Amino acid sequence: MSVSLVLGTQWGDEGKGKIVDLLCKDYDIVVRFQGGANAGHTIVLDGKKIVLHLIPSGILQDNTICVIGNGVVVDPIALVDEIEMLRANGISLENRFIISENSHIILPYHIFIDKAKEKYKSNQAIGTTGRGIGPAYTDKVARSGIKFHEVFDEHSFYEKVQNGFEEKNKELGLIFNSSEQVSKELLEKFTSACYKLKPFIKDTAYFLNQSMSSGKKIMLEGAQGALLDIDFGTYPFVTSSNTTAGGACTGTGIAPNHIKKIIGITKAYCTRVGNGPFPTEQKNAIGELMSKRGNEFGATTGRARRCGWLDLVALNYSLMINGVTDIALTKLDVLDECDEIKVAVKYIINGEKTDKFPVTFNENDKLEIEYKTLKGWKKDVVGVNDFSQLPIEAQNYIKFIEEFTKTKVSVVSTSPERNDTIIRSNF
Repeated sequence: MSVSLVLGTQWGDEGKGKIVDLLCKDYDIVVRFQGGANAGHTIVLDGKKIVLHLIPSGILQDNTICVIGNGVVVDPIALVDEIEMLRANGISLENRFIISENSHIILPYHIFIDKAKEKYKSNQAIGTTGRGIGPAYTDKVARSGIKFHEVFDEHSFYEKVQNGFEEKNKELGLIFNSSEQVSKELLEKFTSACYKLKPFIKDTAYFLNQSMSSGKKIMLEGAQGALLDIDFGTYPFVTSSNTTAGGACTGTGIAPNHIKKIIGITKAYCTRVGNGPFPTEQKNAIGELMSKRGNEFGATTGRARRCGWLDLVALNYSLMINGVTDIALTKLDVLDECDEIKVAVKYIINGEKTDKFPVTFNENDKLEIEYKTLKGWKKDVVGVNDFSQLPIEAQNYIKFIEEFTKTKVSVVSTSPERNDTIIRSNF
């Protein structure tokens, strides 16, 4: 019995999809435990790019069972589209894809409300993906959501959905002054998608625990990043779920004592999509270089990502609250052209030095960054899969991260391709 957890340590977009796809060949089951179709996990295989929004990244491994856990909110229309995309690429889901019967369903009106709220807030908008994630979690907590197990009673399910549509249409008009309404045609498309998913719905808590008891290896796959956690992130500029290690337990039904490794996916620099604090952001030629070389556009929204230097103050905070045992460092190749590379080692807030990450940033505070400057390697590292073959400057960069965080960098990614990876530990 072995359970490993893979999660993002920054603001998302760290390259979790590639790492899960690579490592899960040695696992029997991969489980998503939170978020929804706001995730965009990109995998490049033999030059072909596949983007997964809901289905775990292990689906590209032939024998891996993929599970959507109870902590995920699922858009049935988006999921059916994703299943059809995979089938069109010759990837079968038969007998190896399961949806938790306790997962909450994203309805079309959740998406409309999400977009209407952002528009209503105008310049105070959070910068959500507009996929209905927040409103679906709101209904879940308000105990007015709909779970997948309700799909099996078709008459009751249809009636509950129809009532929800009528109620939310009024809300859209009265509260947000939105002219968008959920049509009868969309209602029919939505219910049709739900019924198509019925063969995949199962009690996943028992399935996962029975699988552990029989010796199966399980990988838990996080979405977004720890600094977007609803409790521990830069609130209110966060996502609507627990992206940290605790969410892996509540989102799957797997107890904490079963998790033996926690792998923190960390980009070699930092990016952020949408609004919110970003201490090391570079609104200059360096940021533009990172954006261009890293192709920093959201896999889900297509929005340009903000770019900046690696923030070790923020990273240490993330490692602490997640109990990370191993770092997987991604996109090292993006820094190939830098003459020098900076990393944040301290914050200076109103003249006071600190190594603590303040999740609540006061816009009136004066924030400065103390950087450590390292020499760039100015060589192409794409395709390197042996640590000793990296330029000495790249090795030094990785060693500095290890020393500062007191955490081993066990995986180094040198391009988006699956095999362009250095593995320095057994998983």
